[in-house]
Amino acid sequence: MVLGRSLDDWCSAYPLIRDMIALREVTWFNPATAPVTEAIGDVGLTAADVADASARLTRFASYIRRAFPETEPSGGIIESDIQPLPHLQAFLSERYGQTLEGALWLKRDSHLPISGSIKARGGIYEVLKHAEDLALAGGLLRLDDDYAVLDSDRARAFFGGYKIAVGSTGNLGLSIGVMGAALGFQVTVHMSADARQWKKDRLRAHGVTVIEYASDYSVAVEEGRKQAEADPTCHFVDDENSTTLFLGYAVAAERLQKQLAAAGIVVDAEHPLFVYLPCGVGGAPGGVAFGLQLAFGDAVHCIFAEPTHSPCMLLGVYTGLNDAISVQDFGIDNVTAADGLAVGRPSGFVGKAMQRLVDGYYTLSDEEMYSLLALMERSEGVRLEPSALAGVPGIARVCGEQQGYRTRMGLDRQALARATHLAWATGGSMAPPDEMEAYLAKGRRLLAEEADT
Repeated sequence: MVLGRSLDDWCSAYPLIRDMIALREVTWFNPATAPVTEAIGDVGLTAADVADASARLTRFASYIRRAFPETEPSGGIIESDIQPLPHLQAFLSERYGQTLEGALWLKRDSHLPISGSIKARGGIYEVLKHAEDLALAGGLLRLDDDYAVLDSDRARAFFGGYKIAVGSTGNLGLSIGVMGAALGFQVTVHMSADARQWKKDRLRAHGVTVIEYASDYSVAVEEGRKQAEADPTCHFVDDENSTTLFLGYAVAAERLQKQLAAAGIVVDAEHPLFVYLPCGVGGAPGGVAFGLQLAFGDAVHCIFAEPTHSPCMLLGVYTGLNDAISVQDFGIDNVTAADGLAVGRPSGFVGKAMQRLVDGYYTLSDEEMYSLLALMERSEGVRLEPSALAGVPGIARVCGEQQGYRTRMGLDRQALARATHLAWATGGSMAPPDEMEAYLAKGRRLLAEEADT
C-alpha cells in the first residue's frame, strides 16, 4: 500500500508509475500547461523580484571581483557562455535513430567560476543577500557603498559572528560553503550519502564544517533545518522552499537572452526555444524556467530531466501530490551516479509554482548519462559530471514525441526546424582529474559495449 492505495490502483490511475518502478526511461508531456500570462501568477513572484536580485548581484560585483580574481574577466559577474553542439547533435541523431530538427546548444553552467556548477547562481546569491541584509542592519554597509569593502578583516570579523547551514547532495553545499567562508561566516554543510568525496574535501579545505550522513538528501536537509532553528544566529538555506535561491537562478534568463541575441539566435513564436534542465529537488531548474518564461513568454519550452532512480519531480507533478509523495514510497531507491540529482522528494514550492509552466519531464538511466558524457567529450571536447548530461537527450524526446504535445503547442516540423535546443550543463569543470578520467573510462566502456552488440 502507498498512501492508502494499492500499487495496482496507482498504476491504473497513473500508468507511467509502473515503468518508473521498473527503472525504465519515461517521457511525460504536461497536459496542464497554460499560456505564460495566465500561469505565471502561480509562482507568487514577479519580474520586479528578479530585477531586484539582478541589481543585488551587480552591487556585489566589485566584491566578487576582488575576492575571486577568476571573475576579473567578467567584472565580478558570475556567468557562463553558450556553445553550439553540431558534432554531438549528429552523433545523437545516429544514436537515437531519428532526425533531430533545429540546432543544439550547450549552456555551460558546468564552467561557472567559484564553484563550477549551476548552484553558483542561487546558492551564492542567497549567501550574498543574507550578508547584505546583516551588513546594512549592522551599519557595516550602505547601498551606495563600493561592496569591495566587504573583502576586509573588519567585515570577516563581523560575519564571523553568524552561521549558515544547508543540506546538500554536493554542489549547493560547495557554492554556499565557498562563498560563505570567503565572507567570514561559520558555515556547516550537511552532506547526504550521495555527495562526492572531493566536494567534501574541498569544503573542508575552505574551513567549512561538513557533517556526513548515511541517509539521503531529505535527512541532510532536515538536520540542517534543525541546527538553524536552535540557533538565532544561524541562517538556514532551504533548498526545498527558498524563494531567494529561486530568484538567484531566475537572473540567468536575462543574461541568456543577451547571449542568444549576440549569437544571432531569434526566439519568438516562429523560432521556439527548448531548454532542457537537469532536476534534483527542483529549485535550480524551477528558478531558471521562471526567469525564461518572463523573458521569452510562450516562445520558450522548459523540460526537466531526472535519473530513472530519482524521478521525484516527475512523480510529484504527474500525480499532483508534489512533496506529499516520494520515490521511496514506490520502492525506487534514489541511488544514482548523478549525485546532484539524487533527491527522493521534490520541492513542493517549485512543483506547485511551476505546475502549468513546465512543458514536460523525462528520465534517463545512469548508463546513458555516462555514455553521453564520453560522447560529449569525444565530439565537442567538453567534460561534464554525469548529472550535467541529463539535459542532452531532451532534443530527441521532443523531436520523437508521440503524445500529441507538439500538435497541442502548435509545433509542426517547420517550427522544429527553426528551433533552438539548449541543454543546460549543470556541473563538472571542478571535478578532480582522476575523478573525471574515471567518469570518461566508464562512459567509453559503455559505448564500446554498445558498438559490439
